[in-house]
Parts: sequence; structure tokens; C-alpha cells
Amino acid sequence: MANDPIIEAFFDEATNTVSYLLVDPQSGEAAVIDPVLDFDMASGTVDVRSAVRILERANDKGWHIVAVLETHAHADHLSAAPFIKVRTGCWVGIGEHIRDVQKIFRPIFAFDDLVPDGAEFDRLFADGETFMIGNLPVEVLHVPGHTPADIAYRVGDALFVGDTLFMPDYGTARADFPGGNARTLYRSIRRVLSLPGTTRLFMCHDYKAPGREDYRWETTVDEQRRTSVHVHDGVSEAAFVAMREARDATLPVPKLLLPSIQVNIRAGHFPKPQGNGVRYLRIPVKDPADALAEA
Repeated sequence: MANDPIIEAFFDEATNTVSYLLVDPQSGEAAVIDPVLDFDMASGTVDVRSAVRILERANDKGWHIVAVLETHAHADHLSAAPFIKVRTGCWVGIGEHIRDVQKIFRPIFAFDDLVPDGAEFDRLFADGETFMIGNLPVEVLHVPGHTPADIAYRVGDALFVGDTLFMPDYGTARADFPGGNARTLYRSIRRVLSLPGTTRLFMCHDYKAPGREDYRWETTVDEQRRTSVHVHDGVSEAAFVAMREARDATLPVPKLLLPSIQVNIRAGHFPKPQGNGVRYLRIPVKDPADALAEA
């Protein structure tokens, strides 16, 4: 088609995250999907090299970034949305159910200053909503299960699925985070897989399935339905839920879970500075009295 979107991927191996530039070739307007802020947990320092790489590519091609689109509040990387917004003047959008995620994590981190209304984001998308990037219509699909707020963005024959699906040889996202649900995830996946078989699916992550030597992040509905190790055609909801819940029980906590959630539910902003001018991230400690008694 004359106005097929331009899609360029940017892979961050440190977090196994794929960010995308989605470009309308007619107007040159572009959106960045799921940008990564480089964060060193040991030192508490941040870097913007991954975001700068995207900005430089857009600048070199003469593309104008008008939006940052988040598929959900990520638990494995910090969002570079605020940096890109400052550099470009763009707006930042996410699914409207981010409010539910804020409600879940507000008491966990004792964020008394956080009002769970999603106001940190410029746009909150409802299921079925359509908006424009240049001349490209973008449709929003609410695909909860990994988190209550996950959405996918559909542009022509392309769908950016966030963490709902991985490559067919790797499977599906976990559903054991607060607010996650394996049964809901299955139903969201079946919604995605009800789209035309030629629909291109763009992943947010790749971890190289056993036996595969290269990173990959693009597949199709048809390929998922035929070969997905978790949800190929014929896998029932009950079988998927049993598999997913058993698998999730063995998975380690993502190493950046605690900092990522605190930042990403605030649209990528760190908590406000304290009286000494320093920003702090909080680490909830489970059962401290029991741990000390056992020491």
C-alpha cells in the first residue's frame, strides 16, 4: 500500500527489550514505542544512550517524533519517555487501565503522593480507540493478563503486542505480577490470534529460545497459531492456565522489577527529590522480623 508504515527496531541487549520507531512515510511524523532508559542498579545511575540512538535515527531521516507509546508499565526496564518528551515536545500515551496498576502499587511502595488517576501521562487510551500518527490510523487493543493495563497498537497489518506474546519458539508472557491473570492472558492472546493470519506481530522482548542463536522480534498471527510452544491452535484455556501458573511459580523476579515499576507507573519519572535534593527509589522488605530472628 502507498502509505504502509515504516517500522524500525532498536534492540537493547541489557534488558532484551525491543523499542520501535513507527513512521508515517507521507508526513514524516513518528512515534516511539516502549523506549528504554539505561539504568545501572548497582550505582543508581542512568544513561540515555538507547534513547539518543532512536532520536539520532529520526533526525537523520528527517522524521518528527510526535508521540511515545507505552504498551504497559514495564517491569524489566525503565522508560525513557520523559527524556524523549523533553527533546521533541511529543506526548506520552498508555492504556487507561494504568490507573489500576497505580492503585495496586501505590500501597506497596507507600507512595502517598501518587494519585492513581493516570495524570502523569498525556493520553490514556481506551479499548477500540483510534488516533493518528500523521496519516496513519492507530487502533488500540486492550490485552490484559500480563498486567491489567497491557495494550497493543494496530497499524495496518502490524500489531505491537508488548509483553503479551513472545516469539513462537519462546512462548508467552508471565502472568504472576500483582494484577496479572493467566486466564485473562489466554483470552487476550486468542483475541490477537483472531486477527488475519498475515498480521505482523512485533514483540517487546526476545530472549533467544534454546537452540536459536539470533535475536528475533517479528512473527505473524499464522506462525503463532501453528507453532507457538504455549498457545498454538488446539491448546485449551485450562491447559494454558495450568502451564502458565506452574511455569510462573519457577521464574525469578526480574532484576529491575522494583525500580522499573516505581518509575514507569509515573510515566517514566523518578519520585520527587527529598530535602537533600536526591531522588530515592524504595525497596520493600518482606518479613524483616522473621529474617532477623533467623539470622
